[in-house]
Amino acid sequence: MTRGELNCNPLNIRRVAGTTWKGQRAEQTDHAFVQFETMEWGIRAALKLLRTYRDKYAATSIKEIITRWAPPTENKTDDYIAAVCRLTSFGGNERLTEKEWPALIKAMAVIESRLLISDETIAAAKELLNR
Repeated sequence: MTRGELNCNPLNIRRVAGTTWKGQRAEQTDHAFVQFETMEWGIRAALKLLRTYRDKYAATSIKEIITRWAPPTENKTDDYIAAVCRLTSFGGNERLTEKEWPALIKAMAVIESRLLISDETIAAAKELLNR
Protein backbone atom coordinates (compact mmCIF):
# COMPACT_ATOMS: atom_id res chain seq x y z
CA MET A 1 0.00 0.00 0.00
CA THR A 2 1.28 3.47 -0.84
CA ARG A 3 1.45 6.27 1.69
CA GLY A 4 -1.28 8.15 -0.18
CA GLU A 5 -3.55 5.11 0.04
CA LEU A 6 -2.82 4.51 3.74
CA ASN A 7 -3.54 8.17 4.48
CA CYS A 8 -6.61 8.33 2.19
CA ASN A 9 -4.72 11.26 0.68
CA PRO A 10 -4.00 10.22 -2.93
CA LEU A 11 -2.47 13.58 -3.89
CA ASN A 12 -0.24 13.69 -0.79
CA ILE A 13 -1.48 16.98 0.64
CA ARG A 14 1.07 18.17 3.16
CA ARG A 15 0.26 19.01 6.73
CA VAL A 16 0.44 22.74 7.47
CA ALA A 17 0.49 24.02 11.03
CA GLY A 18 -2.83 25.62 11.89
CA THR A 19 -4.73 24.05 8.99
CA THR A 20 -7.47 21.56 9.75
CA TRP A 21 -9.36 19.79 6.96
CA LYS A 22 -12.90 18.49 7.11
CA GLY A 23 -12.76 14.72 7.14
CA GLN A 24 -9.23 14.50 8.51
CA ARG A 25 -8.58 11.80 11.08
CA ALA A 26 -8.60 12.94 14.69
CA GLU A 27 -5.20 11.34 15.22
CA GLN A 28 -2.51 12.39 12.74
CA THR A 29 0.39 9.93 12.88
CA ASP A 30 2.04 10.94 9.59
CA HIS A 31 4.12 14.01 10.36
CA ALA A 32 4.36 15.14 6.72
CA PHE A 33 1.00 14.42 5.08
CA VAL A 34 -2.63 14.85 6.16
CA GLN A 35 -4.51 11.66 6.98
CA PHE A 36 -8.19 11.57 6.01
CA GLU A 37 -11.04 9.32 7.12
CA THR A 38 -11.86 8.26 3.54
CA MET A 39 -10.47 8.69 0.05
CA GLU A 40 -13.41 10.98 -0.75
CA TRP A 41 -12.37 13.41 1.99
CA GLY A 42 -8.83 13.42 0.66
CA ILE A 43 -10.03 14.21 -2.85
CA ARG A 44 -12.38 16.88 -1.50
CA ALA A 45 -9.33 18.58 0.04
CA ALA A 46 -7.56 18.40 -3.34
CA LEU A 47 -10.59 20.02 -5.02
CA LYS A 48 -10.55 22.79 -2.39
CA LEU A 49 -6.85 23.39 -3.06
CA LEU A 50 -7.47 23.55 -6.81
CA ARG A 51 -10.14 26.20 -6.17
CA THR A 52 -7.70 28.15 -4.02
CA TYR A 53 -5.01 27.91 -6.71
CA ARG A 54 -7.49 29.23 -9.27
CA ASP A 55 -9.05 31.96 -7.14
CA LYS A 56 -6.02 33.22 -5.21
CA TYR A 57 -3.14 32.58 -7.63
CA ALA A 58 -4.91 32.45 -11.03
CA ALA A 59 -3.35 29.01 -11.54
CA THR A 60 -5.52 27.22 -14.07
CA SER A 61 -3.12 25.34 -16.35
CA ILE A 62 -1.37 22.07 -15.59
CA LYS A 63 1.95 23.91 -15.62
CA GLU A 64 0.78 26.55 -13.13
CA ILE A 65 -0.99 24.07 -10.87
CA ILE A 66 1.78 21.47 -10.74
CA THR A 67 4.47 24.13 -10.26
CA ARG A 68 2.66 25.21 -7.05
CA TRP A 69 1.74 21.64 -6.03
CA ALA A 70 5.19 20.14 -6.56
CA PRO A 71 7.69 23.02 -6.66
CA PRO A 72 11.05 22.53 -8.38
CA THR A 73 12.87 23.00 -5.08
CA GLU A 74 11.44 19.64 -3.93
CA ASN A 75 10.47 17.78 -7.12
CA LYS A 76 11.19 17.08 -10.75
CA THR A 77 8.37 19.44 -11.65
CA ASP A 78 8.90 19.41 -15.43
CA ASP A 79 8.69 15.59 -15.44
CA TYR A 80 5.54 15.76 -13.30
CA ILE A 81 3.93 18.27 -15.71
CA ALA A 82 4.86 16.13 -18.73
CA ALA A 83 3.39 13.00 -17.10
CA VAL A 84 0.11 14.75 -16.22
CA CYS A 85 -0.14 16.08 -19.78
CA ARG A 86 0.39 12.56 -21.15
CA LEU A 87 -2.18 11.03 -18.81
CA THR A 88 -4.84 13.70 -19.42
CA SER A 89 -4.13 14.65 -23.05
CA PHE A 90 -4.29 18.31 -21.98
CA GLY A 91 -1.60 20.76 -22.98
CA GLY A 92 0.62 22.13 -20.23
CA ASN A 93 -0.55 25.71 -20.78
CA GLU A 94 -4.18 24.85 -21.54
CA ARG A 95 -6.61 26.59 -19.19
CA LEU A 96 -8.58 24.00 -17.22
CA THR A 97 -12.02 24.50 -15.74
CA GLU A 98 -13.60 22.55 -12.90
CA LYS A 99 -15.00 20.25 -15.57
CA GLU A 100 -11.45 19.02 -16.33
CA TRP A 101 -10.38 18.68 -12.69
CA PRO A 102 -11.47 15.02 -12.33
CA ALA A 103 -9.04 14.02 -15.10
CA LEU A 104 -6.34 16.15 -13.48
CA ILE A 105 -6.92 14.57 -10.06
CA LYS A 106 -6.86 11.08 -11.54
CA ALA A 107 -3.53 11.77 -13.24
CA MET A 108 -2.01 13.36 -10.14
CA ALA A 109 -3.13 10.39 -7.99
CA VAL A 110 -1.33 8.03 -10.36
CA ILE A 111 1.86 10.06 -10.08
CA GLU A 112 1.66 10.83 -6.36
CA SER A 113 0.39 7.47 -5.08
CA ARG A 114 0.16 5.03 -7.99
CA LEU A 115 -3.61 4.94 -7.40
CA LEU A 116 -6.44 4.71 -9.89
CA ILE A 117 -9.31 6.87 -8.67
CA SER A 118 -12.80 6.08 -9.95
CA ASP A 119 -15.28 8.57 -11.34
CA GLU A 120 -17.64 7.53 -8.54
CA THR A 121 -15.08 8.43 -5.87
CA ILE A 122 -14.53 11.84 -7.42
CA ALA A 123 -18.30 12.41 -7.70
CA ALA A 124 -18.70 11.54 -4.01
CA ALA A 125 -15.85 13.94 -3.13
CA LYS A 126 -17.58 16.72 -5.08
CA GLU A 127 -20.73 16.12 -3.01
CA LEU A 128 -18.66 16.71 0.12
CA LEU A 129 -17.61 20.18 -1.11
CA ASN A 130 -20.89 21.63 0.16
CA ARG A 131 -20.33 20.33 3.70
